[in-house]
Amino acid sequence: MIRLLNAKVFFAAALTGLLSMVPGSDAAQASSMPFSAQPQHMILTKGAPSTQLLAAIEDAGAEVVFSHDIGFVFARGLDSISAESLTAVRGVTDVQGDQWFSADEPQFTDAIESPEVFSPDDPSQAFFYPLLQWNMPAISAETAWEAGRTGSPDVTVAILDTGIDYQHLDLQGRVDLSRSVSFVEIDDLFAQAFFPDRNLIADLHFHGTHVAATAVSNSIVAAGVTSKPTLMGVKVCTFTDFSCSFAAVISGILHAVDNGADVVNLSLGGGFPKAGNGRFVGFINNIFNYARRNGSTMVVSAGNAATDLDKNGNIFASYCDAPGVICVSATGPTSSEGETGPWFEVDAPADYTNFGRSSISVAAPGGNTGGSVWAACTTTSFVLPFSCGPDSVLGISGTSMSAPHVSGLAALIAEDVGSRPGRVKSAIQKGADDLGQRGTDKFYGKGRINVGKTLGLN
Repeated sequence: MIRLLNAKVFFAAALTGLLSMVPGSDAAQASSMPFSAQPQHMILTKGAPSTQLLAAIEDAGAEVVFSHDIGFVFARGLDSISAESLTAVRGVTDVQGDQWFSADEPQFTDAIESPEVFSPDDPSQAFFYPLLQWNMPAISAETAWEAGRTGSPDVTVAILDTGIDYQHLDLQGRVDLSRSVSFVEIDDLFAQAFFPDRNLIADLHFHGTHVAATAVSNSIVAAGVTSKPTLMGVKVCTFTDFSCSFAAVISGILHAVDNGADVVNLSLGGGFPKAGNGRFVGFINNIFNYARRNGSTMVVSAGNAATDLDKNGNIFASYCDAPGVICVSATGPTSSEGETGPWFEVDAPADYTNFGRSSISVAAPGGNTGGSVWAACTTTSFVLPFSCGPDSVLGISGTSMSAPHVSGLAALIAEDVGSRPGRVKSAIQKGADDLGQRGTDKFYGKGRINVGKTLGLN
């Protein structure tokens, strides 16, 4: 068992050396540009991007990373003069340099390797379920398992994150690589250099793998809310410091929606001033409305700053302030008698969770002072100061962990009602256990999710 408290120190010392090993890179230059080797821009257009615009980008020696008829282009490699010149192209309404935001860093505990691995007949037989996973009983997940409700491969959950280790025992066969994609250039360079046999969604951090396996897991090592839905990996955040690109996130959402994601999990967040960014706020709202119209339920984490989202003022919270989303706060035990429990007050609001009566939809387990959420640990991390095996689990706390509990439940509901985000959200809120203030509470929203009750099994 290895403590992770020095993970950041280890990574800071190792990054320059790793960069120097990437073919064609200059470590000193690259370390000053941790997010992308080239400038990135977002171009908004009235209607579909024109062939004239796309040609102008390529004529400038830049790359069109992603474009969409909703009126969006993600370009990489434009210099400032070329970017400015695009404002004169017919149909272009705005050209902005891409912005990176620091996602909420989760709180670490331990990594543990399973001494025994076997294929369970049901998730309750996962090796670590009875030992560490207080979170699954807290939401009555076992009620669904006992009824045979472990999900359908016809339902797809997209994980917009740092990637997915699809070779972990709990994720093998669950990830559709044909629909998975990376929008993070620096990660692509590292993945190609160090893991040439892996898909570009290889998780060089650890966050995305943990999130994915919390929602959907083969439940060999640790149980997930569900076992059989299909995962789509969409890399939008870099391993270098767990930062995410707005251009990558927008591209990732549109890619996921257009490729059949029934549920989209965004365990990431940030914020920016509304003043002076009205056009961009409107554009983001349009993206989320597009997702809803096309049948994708959007599940987002509330954030880890212990902030009242009702008092945001001039800040647009990404993405709890977007329309139609399920914004999830975190709960967890306040204490325990030991690492394997028993755990006390498992439904207490986590000490770090953001809150707000007008923002929080529901609450779900995220970990707290008395216990973390345990799920798969990536075997390809550059951040952890040790190697995880394909049978290892990692303990983490954060609203990033609460969101995938809801995404797993959303996948089960979508199996029943189809790709109808309004009905999925309504079912989750109606089936939640009403905690805190009656009705809508600032920490719990409509309540802490209850899988069995929502599915009509309790």
